Amino acid sequence: MNQSHFFAHLSRLKLINRWPLMRNVRTENVSEHSLQVAMVAHALAVIKNKKFNGNLNAERIALMAMYHDASEVLTGDLPTPVKYYNAQIANEYKKIEKIAQQKLVEMLPDELQDAWRPLLDEQQRSEDETAIVKQADALCAYLKCLEELAAGNHEFQLAKARLEKTLTQRRSPEMDYFVEVFVPSFSLSLDEISQQSL
Repeated sequence: MNQSHFFAHLSRLKLINRWPLMRNVRTENVSEHSLQVAMVAHALAVIKNKKFNGNLNAERIALMAMYHDASEVLTGDLPTPVKYYNAQIANEYKKIEKIAQQKLVEMLPDELQDAWRPLLDEQQRSEDETAIVKQADALCAYLKCLEELAAGNHEFQLAKARLEKTLTQRRSPEMDYFVEVFVPSFSLSLDEISQQSL
């Protein structure tokens, strides 16, 4: 049986820092971001199913979200202002991401590749699944901005404004619900959250 380097590569996601061009009060890595996106995507899918007559597999979406940035273990995290500087760069980066996703799938034993391909390749997802994962990704970036701003780091002010526009473009009833019910707590201190939980 041949050895696979798939999980050894993925374990290195914790070494890739997000927001590399910005001063951070607390550094965030791709691994912890991916976990948060998975939790939020799962929540969005559950909210859509329970409140807005959706019919999504929330667990499958959570897995897709967990792997949504896995290709960055091969490409690194290209800062958003660079990645989307113009349409040509964005298009070329999408091609690079696709190659990296395929490379990761090929690291798996042949008999396991079909199980991971839809988790790693967003072209294997339905439109609804892709929308939920993208909403969760943008929400988590927005939450990072709120946390940095609450800690007095004004470096994230423009990123917050940009992400508010992104959230407006990706708006959905389930996202509106999540924003109204869960997001306000992210601007509170631990003491404030704890007092309100008692």
